[in-house]
Amino acid sequence: MYLSTIKSKQAFIMLSRVHYLFVLVLFSISHSGTCNRLGEAMEANGVVPDVIEVAPQEVVQVSYPSGVKVDLGNELTPTQVKDDPSLKWNGDQDTLYTVAMVDPDAPSRKEPTLREVLHWLVGNVPGTEVQKGVALAGYRGSGPPLGTGLHRYVFLIYKQSGRIEFDEKPISKTSREGRLKFSIKKFAEKYNLGQPVWGNFYQAQYDDYVPTLHKQTDQ
Repeated sequence: MYLSTIKSKQAFIMLSRVHYLFVLVLFSISHSGTCNRLGEAMEANGVVPDVIEVAPQEVVQVSYPSGVKVDLGNELTPTQVKDDPSLKWNGDQDTLYTVAMVDPDAPSRKEPTLREVLHWLVGNVPGTEVQKGVALAGYRGSGPPLGTGLHRYVFLIYKQSGRIEFDEKPISKTSREGRLKFSIKKFAEKYNLGQPVWGNFYQAQYDDYVPTLHKQTDQ
């Protein structure tokens, strides 16, 4: 009886270990697949090299109050993305991050003479609490002009090595000043941010909300 109980416990422990390893392998495969899809999507849609040289290794989850989510180049509408989004990524609570959102297709993807438009920029973000970071540019939703086709809107998150004293003049949500011909690549180089660790993007084209957004803009 005693030996039977011992063998049963040993068998249970063995099965538990096998199950743990199986789950770990499945998670690794799923995680790797998501990362591969991010790189493939960014390369297929020209985010690499139009915005960054190397695709991030991780996907940041982006959701809007309207109920839509950003998913590797899916098409959303300016109406759906007009309000500040919520971001989720597996950041370290003891680390600071920089969050950015840019549009490389201004005024159009065919003729991007104003590349990039800065839509959002927050530095010194503690952990994943974006609202506690330093707002360098307030969030501004998509406002692609009529007839310019789909624009790409790219989210990038950089891991900082420490707190940064940014010298950029803060840009309000309604201000256009300082947003045009921005370069997230040059910004990252300036502050030694390295390559982005997390990323995602969606696409959008003109809808009836765009004129409203433009009316809210300070020249």
